[in-house]
Amino acid sequence: MSWIKTIPYEEADQNLKKIYDRINGPNKKIDNVLQIHSLRPHSLTGHMTLYKSVLHNSNNTLPKWYLECIGVYVSHLNKCSYCIEHHYAGLKRLLNDDEKATTIFEAIKKDSFEGVLEKKYLTGLDYSKMLTKNPDLITEADVIILKDLGFSEGEVLEINQVAAYFNYANRTVLGLGVNTAGDVLGLSPNNS
Repeated sequence: MSWIKTIPYEEADQNLKKIYDRINGPNKKIDNVLQIHSLRPHSLTGHMTLYKSVLHNSNNTLPKWYLECIGVYVSHLNKCSYCIEHHYAGLKRLLNDDEKATTIFEAIKKDSFEGVLEKKYLTGLDYSKMLTKNPDLITEADVIILKDLGFSEGEVLEINQVAAYFNYANRTVLGLGVNTAGDVLGLSPNNS
């Protein structure tokens, strides 16, 4: 599962079990990306709070499928197969259109989206790529372009936070050797 020890549900102390009970999936299963934090439960709480806030909060106005698309794209740029597998499954579930999901995924793998997504969404992915690969080159002009294409300032923040979150998550996964063994792919929490 990873290169460091993790604590499964059955062996968790009362404090960790309480956190696990709030985030577990089917059969009390904890995704490996979350269980990797088990030696420091406070970082697990922080990770889950950040994840739910930027990707699954009911106050977000961008479509959830697009936020998942940003996550899959950033994960592809970082070569993080764990997050690609999990969030492509989520993207597919949210789109409820296997053909469209496959078309988007093929575009992500080729890093070429012409004719696949409208210009507005393409530009959001371009910003996400720059934030991932060259954040020091981003200027106010890049944000103005997003706003000129119709993103509200809050939506620009959503794009920024989802891309930043996935960079964090990808580095956690890649840096600790987390894999998908035993995970249930594509699940996501409620809109709370």
